[in-house]
Amino acid sequence: FQSVRWDGPFVQLNCAALPETLIETELFGHEAGAFTGAGKMRVGRFEMADSGTLFLDEIANATLPVQEKVLRVIEYGAFERVGGNKTLNVDVRLIGVTNVDLPAEADAGRFRHDLLDRLAFDVLTVPPLRARRDDISLLAAYFARAMALELGWEEFDGFSRAASEALMDYDWPGNVRELKNVVERAVYRHRAPGEPVDSIVFDPFASPYRPTWTASKAAQKQASQEPGEPGEPAANQPVDLRSTLGDVERRLLEQALAANRHNQKAAADHLSLSYHQFRNRLKKHALI
Repeated sequence: FQSVRWDGPFVQLNCAALPETLIETELFGHEAGAFTGAGKMRVGRFEMADSGTLFLDEIANATLPVQEKVLRVIEYGAFERVGGNKTLNVDVRLIGVTNVDLPAEADAGRFRHDLLDRLAFDVLTVPPLRARRDDISLLAAYFARAMALELGWEEFDGFSRAASEALMDYDWPGNVRELKNVVERAVYRHRAPGEPVDSIVFDPFASPYRPTWTASKAAQKQASQEPGEPGEPAANQPVDLRSTLGDVERRLLEQALAANRHNQKAAADHLSLSYHQFRNRLKKHALI
C-alpha cells in the first residue's frame, strides 16, 4: 500500500537547530522587506511540502506562538508568510518527532494541548535500541558497509564473532547514533580490508592519562569549604554576588552535561531550560 503522497515532496526541518526567531520564517516563509535583511521573498517549508509531507524533528522546541500557527495550518490548511497579508493554502501531511514526553510538556504549559491532539492522530513510539536487539546486527552491518564503501573497500567482510558479541551485549545508551559512530570508527580503524572487523571501541576517551574531575576530588573540595551548601561562602564574609552566581550556574551546566553524556538537549531538559537558552548559557561560560 502506498500513500497518495508517496511521490510528493518530502521536506524536513530540525526545530532544535534554529534560533527561536528563525523557526517561523523557515516554516512559513517571509515577504521581501518583512524584517531587516529580508531583501526578497522566501518560500517556507510548508509551501515546499505542498501535496507532500513535512517532517518536523524536535517539534517540542517550537515556541508557543509558532505552535499556534502550525495548528492553524493543520486545521485549515492556511497561513500567511511573515510580513505578508495574503492567505496561502496548502495540503500537507505533518509528521512531528521528539524525544521528550509531549503530554507532560503540554501539562507543564510548554506545548499546546490542542496541537498535541491534532498530532496524535497516529503515534509511533520507537523503543530504545537495547529493547530491540534484533536490529543491532542489521544496523551495524548497514553502517559498516556504508563506511567501507566511503573508504573505497571492494567489500565488507563482516565482524568477527567476538566483535559481534560485543555489539550485541552493549546497552547502547546513545541508541542508533552511538551505534553508527562506534561501527564507523571500528571500520575506519581496521587495517586489514578483506578480513572481518575484530576490534570494537565503545569509549574512545578511555585512557589512563585522561584528565578527569572525579567525584572524590569534588568531595575533597567541598569538605575544605566552610559549612553550608557546596560553594557557599561563610555568612560573615563579603560576597561578589555576580561572580558567585556565575560560578554556580557554570557548575550546574557542567553537571547537567556530565549526567546526560554531553547530550545538550537532554541536559537542557535536565535544567528545565529550552535548548536555545541552554546553548546561550554554554556560550556565556565558554563551554562551547
